[in-house]
Order: sequence, then C-alpha cells, then structure tokens
Amino acid sequence: MLEQTLQNNLSLIRHRIEKAAIQSGRLPETIKLVAVSKFHPIESIQVALKAGQRIFGENRVQEAKEKFSILREAWPDLKLHIIGTLQTNKVIDAVKIADTIETLDRPKLIDALNHAADKVGYLPDLLVQVNTGNEPQKSGISTKEADAFIDLCCQRFGSNIKGVMGIPPANEDPIPHFQFLSDLGKRHGLPEISMGMSADFEQAIASGATLVRVGSAIFGPRPISKPIS
Repeated sequence: MLEQTLQNNLSLIRHRIEKAAIQSGRLPETIKLVAVSKFHPIESIQVALKAGQRIFGENRVQEAKEKFSILREAWPDLKLHIIGTLQTNKVIDAVKIADTIETLDRPKLIDALNHAADKVGYLPDLLVQVNTGNEPQKSGISTKEADAFIDLCCQRFGSNIKGVMGIPPANEDPIPHFQFLSDLGKRHGLPEISMGMSADFEQAIASGATLVRVGSAIFGPRPISKPIS
C-alpha cells in the first residue's frame, strides 16, 4: 500500500471514531484505536507509527515478536495487544512482548499466565474474551460461564484484569452482542470494552466500546502470504 493511502485511511478512521463518539454523547479521547497489523509488513506499521498511531494488534505471537522487537527500538512508546487465540505453549513469549493480552478465555490459560508471570516477573494487562454468540468454532468463554470466569480471573490477577473483548457472529446484528459485552464489563467494574472492527466499530462505539480493533480499513486487504520482515 502506498504510504499516502495508509495515512489517509488512518486519518479517516480517526475521524469516524471521533464522529461516532460525539454522536453517542461520548468524549472521543475515551476510545482507543487498535490498528490490527497482523500479516502486514513492518514497513506498513512504520508508516502508521509515523502518523501517530501507537497501539497495534497482532494475532500470532511469533509474528508479533519478530516485528515488534525491532519496532520498539525506534518507538519505545508503542503498545502491542495480542488479539488472537493464545496457545499455552506461547504464553511465556506473549507475556514478554505484549502490553495487553485480549484473549484470556479458559481456566487452563489462567494457570499458564500465572506461571509465565512468575517466570518473567511481569504480567501484561488482560482482557477476558467472551464468545457472545456461543459459537462452537470460536474462542472465548461462553456467556453462561462469563460472570464466574471473570470473578475467577479477578481473584487470580487482580487489577491486571482490565476488561472484556468479543467478536459477534458474522451473520448477526452485532448490536445485541455489543450491548451484552458492555453490560458485562460494567457489571464487573472493568474499564475496557474491546469490540468492533472495520465493518462495525461505529456501532460498537455507540454501545460503549473503549477499544476498537481496525485492520483492513487501515492497512488494506490481508496479504496472500505472510510477509518476510
């Protein structure tokens, strides 16, 4: 993607976030943009960084490690969110590189994160991923188990539990799912609600999102194959 195009895309998304916030009676600065850079090359992320973007989302721990260990040298204030399903054998690496892990979704991962934090001496901020549509193929704690699971996470990790995250079913109205997630976070006194992507982030903002995850609308279509960094 041409540098100017990416910069224009980023500017447009920021404008849309601001407009959606104002229309919802919210302050634009209460909503943070996570630029989803998965599968996109370092060069594209550098353009976004030069344009002032500082929060990025990556699905794969190894890919994030390869890219962001280099980028942090020039931009130490950037923030990395892990937004993909986290395998237990990748937890230690994730804890080392991430500022936030958005996909805490099962008891086994609680134990793995606790072990990693003891080993590394650090624990990133954590969000509980909720499967709002209870879809069997999708990660996330079920809606019936969500309250008890959040309580368990808060008991284990305290103030490191910052909020909730979810992805509505692709072929359903996202608003009821956004409202469920927002209400869930508020019920537990959690400040961060991560929901909304390129196609529906304005609806998510209207429902209370504090983090929106936007990828293709900024970086363009996903590359056919993983780029070599």
